[in-house]
Amino acid sequence: MKLLVITAIKEFSKEIKLMLKKSNISIYSYKDVYGFKDLSEESVESNWFSSEMDENQSIIFFAFVSEEKSDQLFILVDEFNAKQKTLSKVHIVVLNIEKSN
Repeated sequence: MKLLVITAIKEFSKEIKLMLKKSNISIYSYKDVYGFKDLSEESVESNWFSSEMDENQSIIFFAFVSEEKSDQLFILVDEFNAKQKTLSKVHIVVLNIEKSN
């Protein structure tokens, strides 16, 4: 059993749900979150928002999955990210579960 965690901008939520479905992951949780990036170290010219703090509406997904299902989802996420023309990507991690009840 693995713990799958996915984060992305909220605009990608529909696509993430479709990728989960294609990977046969039908049970998951998700929540709206705020993504944060401290831009105080960047020069004003490279900071599009002209602000030191950048918050984005984001989303986080959690699921307990088998290794096979997580492998399939990684492939789909890689394909999705490769097609993106924006700087934002879908981020995915899998954590081992040592003990559960």
